Amino acid sequence: MITLIDFFRSGTSHRTRIALHLKGLSFEHRTVDLRSMQHKTKEFLAINPQGLVPALIVNGQILTQSVAILEWLEEAYPFPSLLPKDPLERAHVRALMGVAACDMHPLGNLRVLQSLKADHEQSDAQTAAFGKRWYVYGFEALEALCSRGPQGSWLWGDTPTLADACVIPQLYAGVARYHIPISDYPHLARSYANASSHPAFIAAHPDNQPDAV
Repeated sequence: MITLIDFFRSGTSHRTRIALHLKGLSFEHRTVDLRSMQHKTKEFLAINPQGLVPALIVNGQILTQSVAILEWLEEAYPFPSLLPKDPLERAHVRALMGVAACDMHPLGNLRVLQSLKADHEQSDAQTAAFGKRWYVYGFEALEALCSRGPQGSWLWGDTPTLADACVIPQLYAGVARYHIPISDYPHLARSYANASSHPAFIAAHPDNQPDAV
């Protein structure tokens, strides 16, 4: 039995849902409303002491940190594979994952932007400019890195990988929140367009979650 605890707008939750659906796995879905601070309750902190989503409960064991969850899914459910066979290509895919998960997502995270406002007296416009700056840098780096790899329908070849699972939520945020023109980045735009019609990505989309309001 797999239980996913998440929030519909969370980028880390989004990438985890994508991987679960790409693997074709059934799971129980429980939501935590970050807007009403449910992630700070004693009950949720007992699940994840960081107070962050997602959390994945597998046969009573609690997994946290989305990238660790994605790696576990790939190891526990190797088919369909979301990593290339070649070790060097796997490293390239993990690098794309790292740009999205380690360099882009944290700097656009709500708690970081809220801290800029509360602790450094930054305005809404200034915090938005801060987030957009790092997303543009991320888009540029991802586009350049993708140009080095096998050209296909997705970021790295003709099938979706863990790179797409991590990058698509950041593309969604960059386009919807910061209005970054995805057409300026052909490799990213191709993956983004394919994701818009792929069943797993549609099922994982924030707008299609039970807590989406």
